Amino acid sequence: MKILLLGNPNSGKSTLFNSLTGLRQKVGNFPGVTVDQKSGTMTFQGQQHEIVDFPGIYSIYPKSAEEQVVYNALNALNPQEEPCIGLVVVDASNLERGLFLFSQLADLQIPLVLAINMVDLAERNGVEIKQDVLEMELANTPVVLMNARVGLGKDRLLKALQHQMEHGLKETYFSVSQGMIALEDISLQEQDAEKRFQKASELFHKSVITRTRSKEKSSLDGILTHPILGYFFFALILIGLFQAVFTLSSFPMDAIEQGFHWVSDYLSGLLPKGPFQELVCNGIIPGISGVLVFIPQIALLFFFIALLEDSGYMARAVFLMDRLVRPFGMNGRSVVPLLSSMACAIPGIMATRGIPNPKERLITLFVAPLMSCSARIPVYTLIISVVIPSKTVLGFVQLQGLVLFALYLLGIVAALTVAWVMQQVLRQDRRSLYLIEIPEFKPPHWRNILMTVFDKIKVFVLEAGGIILALSIVIWAVSNYGPTAERKTALRVLKQQEAYISAQNDERERLESSVLLEHSYLGKFGKGIEPIIAPLGYDWKIGIAIGSSFLAREVFVGTLSTIYAHAETSGSYRLKDKLLQEKKADGSKKFTLASGISLMVFYVFALQCLSTLAVARRETGSWRIPIIQLLLFGAMAYGGAFLCYQLF
Repeated sequence: MKILLLGNPNSGKSTLFNSLTGLRQKVGNFPGVTVDQKSGTMTFQGQQHEIVDFPGIYSIYPKSAEEQVVYNALNALNPQEEPCIGLVVVDASNLERGLFLFSQLADLQIPLVLAINMVDLAERNGVEIKQDVLEMELANTPVVLMNARVGLGKDRLLKALQHQMEHGLKETYFSVSQGMIALEDISLQEQDAEKRFQKASELFHKSVITRTRSKEKSSLDGILTHPILGYFFFALILIGLFQAVFTLSSFPMDAIEQGFHWVSDYLSGLLPKGPFQELVCNGIIPGISGVLVFIPQIALLFFFIALLEDSGYMARAVFLMDRLVRPFGMNGRSVVPLLSSMACAIPGIMATRGIPNPKERLITLFVAPLMSCSARIPVYTLIISVVIPSKTVLGFVQLQGLVLFALYLLGIVAALTVAWVMQQVLRQDRRSLYLIEIPEFKPPHWRNILMTVFDKIKVFVLEAGGIILALSIVIWAVSNYGPTAERKTALRVLKQQEAYISAQNDERERLESSVLLEHSYLGKFGKGIEPIIAPLGYDWKIGIAIGSSFLAREVFVGTLSTIYAHAETSGSYRLKDKLLQEKKADGSKKFTLASGISLMVFYVFALQCLSTLAVARRETGSWRIPIIQLLLFGAMAYGGAFLCYQLF
């Protein structure tokens, strides 16, 4: 049996979905569109049932991309060929609105179960729901009062689903024989909606007692959504978030680095000496560990973002940002794609389909890659740890976390600046409105948050892991081989130098490795591009890492780890220490504050993601926009990095 999970936004539908499916779920796209589709399996009384979690909607007649998806899917249902049940989730505090949607779904001619969720919040606001009255009026539709966040009512819900599976479809309070109205018949939809609202209102007043009036606006909301104080608190929350990302992740990151170093040493002694041992210990392991070490920071970032969303604060942030982005040619619908782009620009660009105004959609799509995504975190945090001292400023603010916040802020400022320029060029005639429902604050559901973090880490590891593994092998090969005669000559010249002759054995090995790397195929390529990047403060090694990261930004760290595996400086296994101890020919530090800031600014602006370019091409229908993005953001990256290097 297929269970269709339907309901309004912010009704707790996703929480219920996670509770029923656990980890037996997958995320994809609805056919032909980019709106997310979640599906999973639930085992009940020895049988497996598929659950499809549809996007939250207010009506089955579409006014948004999400509602269009649901309309198309429901219109294509064939219960005779594929038996299904509708599980309709409504917010107990907004029951009247939920009953309107339920009345439309009653026309699907499939068995329904009505789950009234978040009854605890409704009771707190003085709302009492007469379940017996609802069940009597709805006759053949089971009604379940529940709190999905804590699992209250889950057993009753399963029994209700089982009842509907066994007894099938019967007439209900809202059943209408006409079925779904054509999409294009707007006048008939309006007449139908008026009748349904009236009927839903009558049922609501029969079955609900309101003892106290709900607060129009809490004092906390008055502060958090204030046109001045709201932004101040939002900035404080973000600064605190980035502080925590740095301070709480240091121990697990060190543990991961030590673990991989131990594995490399163990395999080095276990495997016979030769190319295969070198590939595994100095190629694959350093490359992969150089990226996986950042899992704690990525996990913490998404943990705090999920916490803000699950508690209800994120909706208030979106409300605030709507005011901020409107002067730049966007509106509140643009905020969700932009925030999504902080995880990854690909779903952010896809999410712009929900913006009905074509000019606002184009502006949002164009600037989305400037929002710092999770793939930039390994680059940012590595460079910050090398060039920014770990100290506090103003007595309580951690400097490294403050710099990370500044990088994210720089990306936001750049996105708004480009958006403003585009607005002046495009000159919009009509601006759209944005309506958002502000949910009540509620305690976080830790299971949901942890599952979200797990999913994000899984995507990061699986998507980046394959690319990094392949590149680590390629980079190891081209860094270990080169023109034989040239490499022999370079070694002979090195051994005649006084610095080599007077050095200890460990230092001699390091010097030999450095010379062989410089005269490898990889070194020759790096030396070829060095004149282009030298004005930015980068050497040929950084240039190679930048070039490889066009496949995926996080590959930058893996590439450097593989390259610097040739130089075990002072017995250190950490890439950070190797960068700190890297010297120029004159003995000065190669990696300075100037080159570090230059590199971080470069990565704020540069569009180094082939997948993002491909998605932008698919969404716009041509290569014109992605090529303009690549060239413009590339010029901003080079110019910004050059300016920073010269200033610092």
